[in-house]
Amino acid sequence: MSGDWHPIAKRWFQSLKDSGQAQFYEQSDWLTAVYVAEAMSRNLGQSKFSAQLFQSVMSAMTDLLTTEGARRRARVELERDSAGEDPAETARVTLMDAYRKAAAGGGGAT
Repeated sequence: MSGDWHPIAKRWFQSLKDSGQAQFYEQSDWLTAVYVAEAMSRNLGQSKFSAQLFQSVMSAMTDLLTTEGARRRARVELERDSAGEDPAETARVTLMDAYRKAAAGGGGAT
């Protein structure tokens, strides 16, 4: 994480490390996240906010499954253990109910 990043970009990048989907990130995903945080930081630091850069950042964030909507579209659901343990350790990925039902019906999910 760069010390020069905007505070919001730093918080976003740190949140990835604490998120359940991080257990599936490969090195290339982390480098993509660094690039996204850099673009986010630059946009937030400009005197004129770029809507086009914002859209590009949001698109890349979606590719990293950083929002609930993105995870739903990918049929990924993060479940947390209610015991209050470390979220990164207790998160597990399950298929959403609709996907499970489709697979159980013999039709398979694509």
